[in-house]
Amino acid sequence: MSAPAERHIHPLLKLVLEIGPIAVFFLAYRMAPVPEGLGTSERQLEQILFSTKVFVPTILLALAASYALTRKLPKMAVITAIVVTVFGGLTLVLRDDTFVKMKPTILYGIVAGILGFGLMRGQSYLKYLMDELIPMREEGWMKFTVRFIVFYLLLAIANEFVWRSWGTDTWVNFRTFVLPAANFLFIMAQVPLFQRYAMVGGGKG
Repeated sequence: MSAPAERHIHPLLKLVLEIGPIAVFFLAYRMAPVPEGLGTSERQLEQILFSTKVFVPTILLALAASYALTRKLPKMAVITAIVVTVFGGLTLVLRDDTFVKMKPTILYGIVAGILGFGLMRGQSYLKYLMDELIPMREEGWMKFTVRFIVFYLLLAIANEFVWRSWGTDTWVNFRTFVLPAANFLFIMAQVPLFQRYAMVGGGKG
């Protein structure tokens, strides 16, 4: 029996599936039902626990919807969903928001480590994660992978600095707005690289 054919979805719907869970996390944090009379740290913990309860199933539903619409599971989304589920579960079971705050750090570190291992073997594992989105020659993928590793390591350091230095409210804003914006700006900054090493056109390697 042949595998189901891959389908394509509208870019706006794809964007909703990617950033929707983060928006849900932010709204759940802000709208969490918190008992009155709690101190700041207790209130923030209750908000994190509530938003995590909402976020984990939301990101799994987004992954399921992506598969239902495209008949394909995005590799990066799968890795993200696994890390979110594991660290979200630890947060809820242990009632410790350290795990959910460290989730971006761990995710960025894992991806950077895997990509770095690939580079040591002379391969760009990033190509296997994103090749369907960015058709590019091998030399371009190697350069893009190096930049991606450095960028993700910087994001990991930034996330650790923010959650350890400021309160949970600040970290939630950072997680919701700054990290997605940083990822978007990084990709936009790589457009000249994508164009130079594009598969179509035969630019100089």
